[in-house]
Amino acid sequence: MASQEEILDSPTGWVARHVRRYVETDGRSGHEWHGRQTLLLTTRGRKSGKLRRTALLYAQDGDRYLLVASNGGARNHPFWYLNLAAHPEVQVQVGADRFVARARTASAKEKPRLWRLMASMWPDYDSYQKRTSRDIPVVILERA
Repeated sequence: MASQEEILDSPTGWVARHVRRYVETDGRSGHEWHGRQTLLLTTRGRKSGKLRRTALLYAQDGDRYLLVASNGGARNHPFWYLNLAAHPEVQVQVGADRFVARARTASAKEKPRLWRLMASMWPDYDSYQKRTSRDIPVVILERA
């Protein structure tokens, strides 16, 4: 991913404001959100080819970062998940630390333990899963 390319932030107003604060302060404002930690994820659009950035809750599993593609329990996967499924090389910012990572969906064997870890951090994930018929993925980010 070329760092000089324009990055388009989330079209959701409050998320875009969160991202802007996070970037402008190297995460000093925005890394913590409602008592949980967030990171910034930049994916390449699967259709547009443009870089897209959003803020997401995360947990760590060793040196790996975990995300849940919940989309609030909606019927469809979030766009960021569809983008990283098509283009698994992503940019990540955790606080002031910026790095390239490879994203993948947790396997059926890995998911139960990782889901419990994520749901212990954000219990709403369990209610989101009950609300939808799709299997909500857990995403693993590993530094490139």
